[in-house]
Amino acid sequence: MTTSGWPVILVAALLGLLVGSFLNVLIHRLPRMLEAAWDADHLAWLHMQQDVVQDSGAALPGGIERGIEQGTTNAVSTNTAPPKTTSPRFNLWLPASHCPACSTPLRWFENIPVLSYLWLRGRCSHCQTRISSRYPLVELASALLAGYCVWRYGFTWPALAWFGFTATLLSLALIDWDTTYLPDSLTLPLLWGGLLASAMGWTGTLLADAVWGATIGYGSLRLVHEVFLRITGKEGMGHGDFKLLAAIGAWLGWPALLPVLLLASIVGLIVGLALKARNRLDASGQLPFGPFLALGAALGWTIGSNWLFQLLA
Repeated sequence: MTTSGWPVILVAALLGLLVGSFLNVLIHRLPRMLEAAWDADHLAWLHMQQDVVQDSGAALPGGIERGIEQGTTNAVSTNTAPPKTTSPRFNLWLPASHCPACSTPLRWFENIPVLSYLWLRGRCSHCQTRISSRYPLVELASALLAGYCVWRYGFTWPALAWFGFTATLLSLALIDWDTTYLPDSLTLPLLWGGLLASAMGWTGTLLADAVWGATIGYGSLRLVHEVFLRITGKEGMGHGDFKLLAAIGAWLGWPALLPVLLLASIVGLIVGLALKARNRLDASGQLPFGPFLALGAALGWTIGSNWLFQLLA
């Protein structure tokens, strides 16, 4: 373990706060961007079907006609739709940060990580709508992760690599919790990043162990999914979970997969039972598995897979 002085750790933590502010934007906007892209694809497909049917001289099926009239076949729910804005673009950079409730743009001093939340007392300065405490908590978590990585590895490439790993896990966990979706645009770079970091010697995981970890991580959950599907006729988990565990295997190596899976399953079961007892599960009764995989991976990285396995035992 390589440790750095407190001034360096403090600088890393401050940079982590800034990254945490970006993570909040990513967590909030990426699912909405993907929903908008899917809607655009569906609408384009509808118009293509309309052209094909009209060229044949047949009547347009009612479902396609209604879909075109509505503008989309995959209506986005009100809690995930992009906010109405005069900006013609909606991405990670545009429009500028604003209140989700009243769309008032934030002034620069209202966008300082953590401090602005405290200064505003957790409410929008314009409409007084309460601001979710998740925003400062994500920023603080990012700062702690950055500081810990530099404390553990020094101001080095391994510290940057592991911070990228844990920050991405944090983003994926919260996106999955909100939407039950793990975007390929995050899971796949995390997977390839783990293999690259292992090849560069930044993770302490042998490249062979990383490759096997990715392979076994994906294959094991895919096998469980297929068996469950054949027995029950239902999908027990999403394909994003396969890719996330593959990415975790690429970073931690195949020996870490079993304790990570065990911890994720145990914690997920406990949380699921607690939510069910309080009638807080949705109508499907399903609970996203990604946050618990991320938790298991974070603990596996922090205390080591051997210690994690002994803790579970």
